[in-house]
Amino acid sequence: MLELERVSYRYPESQPALNEVSFAIADQQKVVLLGANGSGKTTLLRILNGLIFPHHGVYRYRSEPVTEGRLRDRSWSRRFRREVVLLFQHPEAMLFNPTVYDEIAYGLRQLGTDDLDGRVRHWASQLGVEPHLKRLPFQLSGGEKQKVCLAALLALEPRVLLLDEPTANLDPRSTGWLVDFLQDLSVTSVATTHNLSLAGELGDRVLVLSEGHELIFDGQMEDLLGDEEKLLAANLVHSHRRGRSRDRRLHVHDWS
Repeated sequence: MLELERVSYRYPESQPALNEVSFAIADQQKVVLLGANGSGKTTLLRILNGLIFPHHGVYRYRSEPVTEGRLRDRSWSRRFRREVVLLFQHPEAMLFNPTVYDEIAYGLRQLGTDDLDGRVRHWASQLGVEPHLKRLPFQLSGGEKQKVCLAALLALEPRVLLLDEPTANLDPRSTGWLVDFLQDLSVTSVATTHNLSLAGELGDRVLVLSEGHELIFDGQMEDLLGDEEKLLAANLVHSHRRGRSRDRRLHVHDWS
């Protein structure tokens, strides 16, 4: 479904954001992308969504290279934009319509989708925002805004769902609800987080980016938790001495 082959990316006048990253993700697989702030997680999602393009290497979607030239093909671009969607970390960046109904309907209108009203109401109901359909999106709470944005994406019936720190702005109850909801979706998903304790609930497979912007782990969560060297290299845990003892303890970084 998704394949990166030695992908590198550098922002102007900065250090590399990604350094020769390679992996492949199968259809329906749920993957969590771990790494500290600044490791390149958001950059990687933007590449997978076709918002930016690798400076080196190749990104393929369903075996087809995703390039600026390919996305100028209107038919191919419309299919790609419908099938591969990205939920931003901050929902305010995605909200610009006068009502919640119009937010959810926006992408469907652009694609000329049949049964627009039915889809809007179905996904509003699934995400629990149907009572707010006539409200201004900016009047909603942070969690409600996140649900509206997700409803707008799922209304397109995508094949790939990319999520950038999807629980960063949610309280514990909303986080639990979202994790359960995402697990039941029949889509390929890639979710980023630096919350190690939450990662196992967001995906079955774990990819880890180091602070050097390289992929240093690809496997199961239980294997990662047993690899102290990888956890420290990714700045996902820190160690310190216990009192005056030489015994060193690892502590998880679960900041938001």
